[in-house]
Amino acid sequence: MSNADTIDLVTGVDALTELAPVLLQLRPQYTAESLVARIQAQQDSEGYQVACLYSKGRPACVAGFVINNKLAWGKHLYVDDLVTDETFRSQGAGQAMVAWLKQFALEAGCQELHLDSGMQRKEAHRFYDREGFTRSGIHIVITDLDNSHAS
Repeated sequence: MSNADTIDLVTGVDALTELAPVLLQLRPQYTAESLVARIQAQQDSEGYQVACLYSKGRPACVAGFVINNKLAWGKHLYVDDLVTDETFRSQGAGQAMVAWLKQFALEAGCQELHLDSGMQRKEAHRFYDREGFTRSGIHIVITDLDNSHAS
């Protein structure tokens, strides 16, 4: 990535709509409209923030994150979403975004940076390994609470 690339925090329907095609590569279960609505709801209620790396005037890498404080981790930045547009992959956009997130976390007084990644995302795991993340646990989930009691 070049020195002319910028990373900005993003709010507002127009800016979020512009980067929606990148996030939809990670979250295809949404439409652009439902994705933007969900982001705005999370921004309003949960402090969700969106950072976008722009390269050549286009969204190249997007990160959605929150700053939290938990007993287990203390004050930390948690990355909910991190995706580089497929046309910008392996060009340093993800690396630049992770460096930006680390600096943002430090400036916010965080001790740690966390994220979860789907078990099937092997390429992403290699990227996270190269960026200094360690695998520290297994995320365990019940995805259907209405039927979780079935035997």
